[in-house]
Amino acid sequence: MIRAAARRLDGHVRRTPLLNSTFVDKIAGRRVLMKAEALQHTGSFKFRGGWSAVSALLPEAKEAGVIAFSSGNHAQGVALAARMHGAAAVIIMPSNAPKLKVENTRALGAEVILYDRDTENREEIGQKLSKLRGLTLIRPYDEPEVIAGQGTCGLEIAEQAIAMGVTLADVLVCCGGGGLTSGIALALEADAPKMRVRPVEPTDFDDVTRSLATGKPQINARLGGSICDAIITPTPGALTFPIMQRLCGNGIVVPEKDCLRAMSVAFTRFKVVLEPGGAIALAAALYHGDQLSGEDVICIASGGNVDAEMFARALAEYPCT
Repeated sequence: MIRAAARRLDGHVRRTPLLNSTFVDKIAGRRVLMKAEALQHTGSFKFRGGWSAVSALLPEAKEAGVIAFSSGNHAQGVALAARMHGAAAVIIMPSNAPKLKVENTRALGAEVILYDRDTENREEIGQKLSKLRGLTLIRPYDEPEVIAGQGTCGLEIAEQAIAMGVTLADVLVCCGGGGLTSGIALALEADAPKMRVRPVEPTDFDDVTRSLATGKPQINARLGGSICDAIITPTPGALTFPIMQRLCGNGIVVPEKDCLRAMSVAFTRFKVVLEPGGAIALAAALYHGDQLSGEDVICIASGGNVDAEMFARALAEYPCT
């Protein structure tokens, strides 16, 4: 399914670079390769899954339109993919989502419906509107075609890393519901079996890490309140968790301040703009090396849709010299 998605994405998705910096290697104490998915269309890896899902729809489903729920990156990925296929898109977003993400989603032609993350359930809203308007619901991670689309990132990583002489490495993935994590894990199982995927999550929103440790899906006590809005989900996906349980190593939990520090490093040393949730895997590589093994680590820089105020805060509080 991942290779089929890759064929449909060919010519539409950007092949993002796998970057390296001697300055970053010095901080981490090992070679760090950063997969710059923040340079993808719409500023995150989510375009892969969005295009994969929309392109797989039957003509009548495209004509009726699609609906999705997201804090912003899946929203933009689906909105752009829908527009490119001539399909209408309705996107359900939390009212406290970053302003940039809301504005970009609307600019891509989608109808945006805001909800209260603390008191309303986006899944229920999505199901209701899907039935009411006859729209196809494209979930952000618990969707086979979305997982397959995200897995194309893993196919690229395997090819690029092997070309650089890397076949054994921890692959750190910014993890919310697990769509990117499970997709990359499936791709690497086939093309780079010596690489091990490690989910990375923010403090207090470590449901995947705890789920992998206990063997049962765990639920976060809070649904919001983190600067890592892009990867905040209540619990692992029903489809993604078994994949992660079979293929992933232990999760890594990172405090918010390290995400801000990593944003500053990414900008200074790679000239790449990252949002907090999109920088968390790099933060794990830089500041949590005691939980890694081997000479090489690959991290996904998953998104760069950050408001100017948050980006300025990262650079001001943690200047990288």
